[in-house]
Amino acid sequence: MSSAPPSGRTRPGGRTARTRAQVLAAVSAELAEHGFDALTVDSVAARSGVHRTTVYRRWRDVGGLLTDLLDATSDDDWQPADTGSLRGDLAALNREIQQSLTERPSIAAALIAASFRSEEAARALRRLWDDRYGRCELVVERAVQRGELPPGTDARALLVTATAPLYHQLVLLGTPPDPRLPEHAAATAALAARAGAFTSGDVEGE
Repeated sequence: MSSAPPSGRTRPGGRTARTRAQVLAAVSAELAEHGFDALTVDSVAARSGVHRTTVYRRWRDVGGLLTDLLDATSDDDWQPADTGSLRGDLAALNREIQQSLTERPSIAAALIAASFRSEEAARALRRLWDDRYGRCELVVERAVQRGELPPGTDARALLVTATAPLYHQLVLLGTPPDPRLPEHAAATAALAARAGAFTSGDVEGE
């Protein structure tokens, strides 16, 4: 569930789409290499080869650039892996998250950091999380259909529980990546879900 935009992908639209792709690729590179404080419209224009007047006219400022970068990520066709089991699906998702947060440079980590400095970026990042978690609800739906989980399982709560340890360890605590963490977090969440921890129905007889 990486928050980094796919490289080299453009939407239909000819020159406009190519310009957008060039600029957003430059934003990603500048943010990852130099951080939010060094990100400017001029540095993006220089790196992308797009005239600064065009960048200012279309994106206005750094907030506009970050917002478009994050919104562009939702244009892709990413879907969670189907491994045949809830635990396997959650582990695969967690491995993707861990890879996106530990690669160097990490666009995902840089965007999360930038969201604490730009309200526009923060709003765009929340939209991206909503999109990604919405797509991942399919993992829970498949598990219910297979009989692994009880009907009425809260998909969003389960997914947040399964993925939260990755963000907590790698982003908040800054600890070295543990190759066992994706599987362990997935197994723990799957076990709790099978026990009904994420169902909201009243217990019969209470």
